[in-house]
Amino acid sequence: MDLETEFGQIDIYVFDQLLRGRIGPRDRIVDAGCGTGRNLVYMLRAGFDVYGVDQNAYAIEETRALAGSLAPALPADHFRVEPIEAMTFPDGFATVVMSSAVLHFARDDTQFDAMVAEMWRVLAPGGMLFCRLASSIGIEDRVRLIEGRRHLLPDGSERYLVDEALLVHRTAALGGQLLDPLKTTIVQNQRAMTTWVARKK
Repeated sequence: MDLETEFGQIDIYVFDQLLRGRIGPRDRIVDAGCGTGRNLVYMLRAGFDVYGVDQNAYAIEETRALAGSLAPALPADHFRVEPIEAMTFPDGFATVVMSSAVLHFARDDTQFDAMVAEMWRVLAPGGMLFCRLASSIGIEDRVRLIEGRRHLLPDGSERYLVDEALLVHRTAALGGQLLDPLKTTIVQNQRAMTTWVARKK
């Protein structure tokens, strides 16, 4: 088996959820901020019921082309040019909503809150929300506050950074429960990426 052909450039933490059986062929999956579909290669190959949104029209064209080659029976309108905070899926549409390396591009609290609320709206009761996003966890003394929760990171990028208290509070406020403890990877003291996995009750 050629792993790159089979799985593409999948986020290792999405792969972990697949291995643990939390994302499977019976799920309806929405990739919120899907980009060019790098996390969807295996799911498309395996015939999963996959949807995606991204506000970048070029990225959606690329994802549609990818789906056309790997899952030609999947309708093109499964992939839509839409912002995460204004998706057109009905309430409770998906059993899995995932967002990998997207939420930290929020402009401010208002946009971040709107994106999270919309993903939660689209998620069915009992469904799983998977998010991987930049945080200040473990590098609090290395980031510089700009405004609100926007920070300058040691790698020179500017990101909206969450912390443990925010994610724990948000999970409870949504009426969810953490499926895993928050897990953070510090990348050579340049940035920190946190994985947030919650179940909708």
